[in-house]
Amino acid sequence: MDEWESDVGEPNLVRPYTLTAGRTESAVHLPWEAPIRTLDFGPAPHWPGNDVRARILELGRDGPSVAEIAARLSLPLGVARVLIGDLVTQGYLRVHATLGDSASADERRELIGRTLRGLRAL
Repeated sequence: MDEWESDVGEPNLVRPYTLTAGRTESAVHLPWEAPIRTLDFGPAPHWPGNDVRARILELGRDGPSVAEIAARLSLPLGVARVLIGDLVTQGYLRVHATLGDSASADERRELIGRTLRGLRAL
């Protein structure tokens, strides 16, 4: 088993920083609430099914946020951001825009509502 693999349901004995090769910053701006989506037309990865990258791509089919992926995979948020950023730059995932400074109060309330529903679903 290499550093990217982990057994589902068992604690991952690999320290999180080894998954990111010690990197703590993503090359892509990834707010914790940003929804991501696996791209159907991306290159086919050849990773084992228990590889954390493959698990992120599987979760990305449902459009979860960066924070949801971190929670579902029991990864620190910073590690999830780096791994998701790598998958974005490699063409496997797309990050959908979140609210900007010009967002209305209604748009912000809707985002908070969606975030709370997603967290409750976990």
